[in-house]
Amino acid sequence: MTSEPSQNPELPSSRWFDPDSLRGFGHRSRLKGMGYDDQDFRGKPVIAILNTWSDLNTCHSHFPERVKEVKRGIWQMGGFPVEIPVMSLGEMMMKPTTMLYRNLLAMETEEVLRCHPIDAAVLMGGCDKTVPAMIMGAISANRPAIFLPAGPMLKARWKDQTLGSGSDAWKYWDERRAGNLCDESWGEIENCIARSAGTCMTMGTASTMAAIAESMGMTLPGASSVPAVISEHARLAVASGRRAVEMAKENLRPADILTEASFDNAIVTSMAIGGSTNAIVHIIAMARRAGIPLTLERFDELSRTTPVLANVRPAGKFLMEDFFDAGGLRALLEQLGTHIDRSCRTVNGCTIGDNIAGAEVIDTDIIRSVDNPISESGGTFVLRGNLAPAGCVVKPTAASPRLLNHTGPAVVFDNYGDLKAKLNDPDAGITADSVLILRNAGPQGGPGFPEWGMLPIPDHLLKQGVRDLVRISDARMSGTSYGTCILHVAPEAAVGGPLALVQTGDLIELNVEQRSLRLLVDENELAQRKAAWTPPPARYQRGYGAMFLKHVTQADAGCDFDFLHHGAQTPDPDIY
Repeated sequence: MTSEPSQNPELPSSRWFDPDSLRGFGHRSRLKGMGYDDQDFRGKPVIAILNTWSDLNTCHSHFPERVKEVKRGIWQMGGFPVEIPVMSLGEMMMKPTTMLYRNLLAMETEEVLRCHPIDAAVLMGGCDKTVPAMIMGAISANRPAIFLPAGPMLKARWKDQTLGSGSDAWKYWDERRAGNLCDESWGEIENCIARSAGTCMTMGTASTMAAIAESMGMTLPGASSVPAVISEHARLAVASGRRAVEMAKENLRPADILTEASFDNAIVTSMAIGGSTNAIVHIIAMARRAGIPLTLERFDELSRTTPVLANVRPAGKFLMEDFFDAGGLRALLEQLGTHIDRSCRTVNGCTIGDNIAGAEVIDTDIIRSVDNPISESGGTFVLRGNLAPAGCVVKPTAASPRLLNHTGPAVVFDNYGDLKAKLNDPDAGITADSVLILRNAGPQGGPGFPEWGMLPIPDHLLKQGVRDLVRISDARMSGTSYGTCILHVAPEAAVGGPLALVQTGDLIELNVEQRSLRLLVDENELAQRKAAWTPPPARYQRGYGAMFLKHVTQADAGCDFDFLHHGAQTPDPDIY
């Protein structure tokens, strides 16, 4: 018997399943070969669940259960769920860096949404680069999509100490190198610092990007703060599935949600939570996918007027579970008042103002008011000068105040291998006044823009009690890191940026308040060095790596591929 046509012929999936043709027959029959029948899928919105689960990704290790819950929500609303695995970017296990593969996941997300019979999608991610990658792909595909954050893991304890992933790993590693922590204690910390499934429970890149996704309107209200393994997260998964079906019927697309004001809200949120410096690169990349020519200048403008309200590590003292219990992101956004454009639309069909109205702060030490901030200005500053003509960034709330205005002699490392080999060499001459320089660690030089920017302190200085130095690189650093680290120097050394010209002994002048970073060397001398400079050999000669090096943009442009920026809409596939 011939199947009845769809009752929703406007759905994109109807092009696959409705026609009385050989192709329509093939599409329907293959679903039926998996045990589905007409009542399961005919006339129903097809909702893709893009799942970045992997056995090598702790952040997403609870996703097999969450997929079941998302499917439950989709079935409840009369949709047809289809799970599609996509690349899992697990920050801890992938080398040289997941940033090398962010654009690959973005491409996969876009093409998966375009080439299949999909009417809307639930994007399941959380570990650092999965968030911007999936949203970038969804923006370019412009299919209805809702993001489901993985959620932070539970906070950890060691003896009487509360542990935060990343931040405390760095801290206790330094203490071990200084001779203040025995092997047994180090092993105990290793056993307990990652307490559950979920992302880092500090305000690292994962929690920062989840908050940004919510502030942009791409998640359900409050979704970014819910810990990964509590029952509320399971209910969030179900609700996200339900809402995805409604979005398919409404044809509510990223282009209907993401505006210039949405990205301003993202920047303000990142500043107010004391978020990861990595957020700047990702927000720029997402904005340019949406056709918004966002630049570093906008970050600096909003940083100057946005107070830091989240007292969460590494800029503060609490953890994400505490932040959730204190009211979460909804409460923080409500505290920001007019700093947030409340008219922006979100995936639930309401404005962000509607979503945060009346949100209550439970603990005013964890979520501060604008009258009692952690800092009067934003968590990330943009610096410029002859050492970074296209800009660089610093997180002053996680830096040592004594070093925010500092002039000192450079100690230069040409790459990370050079750093490891020479850092503890007595002949390196590193003192507490030195400025450590790591170059050839950017998008081209790394390659892939790895998180090497929190350069280690030499052992002899750790034993003297020194815990911070001015450190400058064209690399990124983990959002869980801290210290006076100047990052994302652009243009990077590998393409001939001024960082390539620095020599050990040159004086470097840093003035964070004035947003300035300068190399105190005569311009004629720099011109001679530039004339003698030769670029390092390309690391990759074939494959994806070669494509990355050919097309990746610099840090100040978001490190996306130049051919993926906003442009003419790619057409949907023909079906013959």
